[in-house]
Amino acid sequence: MTQPASPARPVTEKSPPADGGRGPLWALAARVDLRTLSLLGVLAVLIVIGGVTQPDSFLDTDNVQLILTQASVIGVVTVGMTFVIISGGIDLSVGAIVALASVWATTVATQEYGFAGILFTAVVVGLGCGLVNGLLIAYGGLVPFIATLAMLASGRGLALEITDGKTQMVTVDGVLKLGERDAYVLGIPPLVLVFAGVTLLGWLLLNRTTFGRRSVAVGGNAEAARLAGIDVRRQRLYLYLLSGLCCGIAAFLLIVLSGSGQNTNGNLYELDAIAAAIIGGTLLSGGRGTITGSVLGVLIFTTITNIFALNNLETAVQQIAKGAIIVAAVLVQRRTATT
Repeated sequence: MTQPASPARPVTEKSPPADGGRGPLWALAARVDLRTLSLLGVLAVLIVIGGVTQPDSFLDTDNVQLILTQASVIGVVTVGMTFVIISGGIDLSVGAIVALASVWATTVATQEYGFAGILFTAVVVGLGCGLVNGLLIAYGGLVPFIATLAMLASGRGLALEITDGKTQMVTVDGVLKLGERDAYVLGIPPLVLVFAGVTLLGWLLLNRTTFGRRSVAVGGNAEAARLAGIDVRRQRLYLYLLSGLCCGIAAFLLIVLSGSGQNTNGNLYELDAIAAAIIGGTLLSGGRGTITGSVLGVLIFTTITNIFALNNLETAVQQIAKGAIIVAAVLVQRRTATT
């Protein structure tokens, strides 16, 4: 007599793990951008070169602090520039805005209000210039290149008019003390801490908010973003306001670093910021970019400049090297876009 068949058990097939069974380390590595790893590799090579060519001075604590401090000012500007380029725009006026904000914040009348007056003025001037750029581009219909080029010329001219070509020395103790070693926190200069804070906020804004997603959408396809319900003009206005805010903060950091305000401040910052963003993987056509990559681009350029200075190489050689790096980065971007 045959036994009754036991009830069929459902056969469940275990789905393969998302990392292909290679473990959590592989999954972590898969999430890391290859370009970021490449930039870290380049930075590591530069550190090795600096350590080999100038072993006594390059790896010295004071020199490392100097590199980070110098990177802080242009780094804050680059964070704002990255947002603008991701949205498909450009801002050629960042250097002029830094200069104008720094000299306006260091006038005798402003310094009478102390630390708060200098900081407030620098930030407000930066925001004001960003507002003008944003209104001209978003609502005035001007091409970003033309609008920001006009701001570059106007800002430089106004900065020269305010200073009459003279250096304005800072006399406020609270500002000057920020640049002294006594103000360092665990050996880290305050300027570097501000740079780190701006970088973190920029990363969160780009990657964890709808503002960041809207910025990428506008840069990828402005018409599609408009049809999706995004107010493209308002978004562009906000982006140039953000760039102006970063310029105002950078101007204050530069005042702390130099203890003065000059109409020549921020010279060629626009080119350095654009170059750092491009090196970091931000597409000039918009729609893609990372804050992490841009910051690594800033550190790479600053380290190169420091190595050249320690080895007494001419400024012309530094500029040629930077130009070659920019061309190489753009060629890599084009190759990546076509594959």
